[in-house]
Amino acid sequence: MARKPRTPRWLEAARRRQQPVPEGSRADWLARALGRAGVMPRAEAEQAIREGRVEVDGRVEQDPFASVHAGSAVRVDGQPRTLEARTLALLFHKPAGVVVAGSDPEGIGTVFERLRAVLPPRLRGYEWYAVGRLDRDTTGLLLFTNEERLVAHATSPETHLPKRYVAEVEGEPSEDALRKLREGLVLDDGPTRPAEARLPGPHRVELVLTEGRHHQVKRMLAAVGHPVRTLHREAVGNVTLDVPEGSYRVLTDAEVHQGLEFRGPG
Repeated sequence: MARKPRTPRWLEAARRRQQPVPEGSRADWLARALGRAGVMPRAEAEQAIREGRVEVDGRVEQDPFASVHAGSAVRVDGQPRTLEARTLALLFHKPAGVVVAGSDPEGIGTVFERLRAVLPPRLRGYEWYAVGRLDRDTTGLLLFTNEERLVAHATSPETHLPKRYVAEVEGEPSEDALRKLREGLVLDDGPTRPAEARLPGPHRVELVLTEGRHHQVKRMLAAVGHPVRTLHREAVGNVTLDVPEGSYRVLTDAEVHQGLEFRGPG
């Protein structure tokens, strides 16, 4: 007999509380809401909650998955904290070598460690989610946000948000190779969408993709006979990399909503 899927703890907590959510608000679980609002990152929030340092609506709450909404009255260490949260996004210039993961078994480091090392105190309390991934050896534009719905939007196969890459390749691609890239290729996981392709310099190919499969740029260029030596992402949507390697900046609201075509909360 097939095992019944286990109900997530956050959903169990929400059902147990059964509190109505005010119109225009949004149900969430406590630890995640604290991270989204910039009070403290989620792991720190979970520890503070279990230690009894967080009150919700006048009582100590020790369940990190307790249901809350933006209007909940929350205190941390006796100080009132708001759960109101606007969508923030950061543009980070990823260096080579670090991974887009929570930990690095090779000990070189993660993008989250590199990002937090350069953030000012006002931004360190947020839980930052990487918007998609870049390989360890790939450099360039990597976005972070406190809003999971922006992650889902920007990485969804249905969004077709353009991403621009420049690859240094072996050999000098011919016009026939560029034509194949522009028309779309058949890879081992199916046909690709047509890409924009041009040659900005010797042994260099600029590709603009509207999908994001695993190692897609490398696989497409290998398929036309030009393996990638180095890969750099220059733009996502209409947001272009414009900061030095290892540094970041906060995107404007216009860049989030128009540049990334995100229609979610501001």
